[in-house]
Amino acid sequence: MIREFEGKSEKEAIDNAVQALNLDREHFDVEIVEATKGGLFKKGNVRIKVYIEDDEVSAPRKDADRPKPHQFTTEQVKPARSTDPEPQNEFEEKMIDFIQTLTSRMGYPSRASISYRDGRKVGFNIESEHSAILIGKKGKNLDSIQLLANIYAGRIDEGRRVVIDAEDYRSRHEDNIIRNARRTAGEVRRSKRSRLLDPMNPFERRLVHTALSEMHEIETKSEGDGLYKRVRIIYRGNNRQR
Repeated sequence: MIREFEGKSEKEAIDNAVQALNLDREHFDVEIVEATKGGLFKKGNVRIKVYIEDDEVSAPRKDADRPKPHQFTTEQVKPARSTDPEPQNEFEEKMIDFIQTLTSRMGYPSRASISYRDGRKVGFNIESEHSAILIGKKGKNLDSIQLLANIYAGRIDEGRRVVIDAEDYRSRHEDNIIRNARRTAGEVRRSKRSRLLDPMNPFERRLVHTALSEMHEIETKSEGDGLYKRVRIIYRGNNRQR
């Protein structure tokens, strides 16, 4: 979903989005569409475009990235793979052309194909001999490509979202996050001392909260400011509320 908001500053525009959408700031991406400077008799104005994942719209504020066991499971996070990697409509054709053109202009030619379709969300896979560079350290380059692809997708078909992957990096990365979270939770349960995980984006933190939600002696909470926060794993023993 894409919405636009305005304010006298970027912060005010984002605050207006937070209030209207009933979401915390880290649950959506922001693109500044227009920014005008104020004058003696004219106030400045900032207009932003907000990109929201479909599953964030109904999430409550404050600890919204902490799911309950009945809300969704890790399996639900990973959509079923499509058996047809070829584009089926104009949107998919344009997205494949955009991704291939983008990586080519970056100096790393690639071939893009469809990896899955899930409602109005489409997954694309990049194949290239330069995959390691396109993925980047901790997937940063892949995230940047995905952000640009989503901005373009919103312009040709508002409300559509795309996920970009290469060499199954995201799936492997998610498995590693869950495995590390469970291993750390085991250490916390033995030592009865809390531990902080590395900074993660909202999606990654939801994976952790979900993976550990069934461990009744363990509690998790997000700490920090901005998009990337750290999850603290806490030992609660039998005092944890179920």
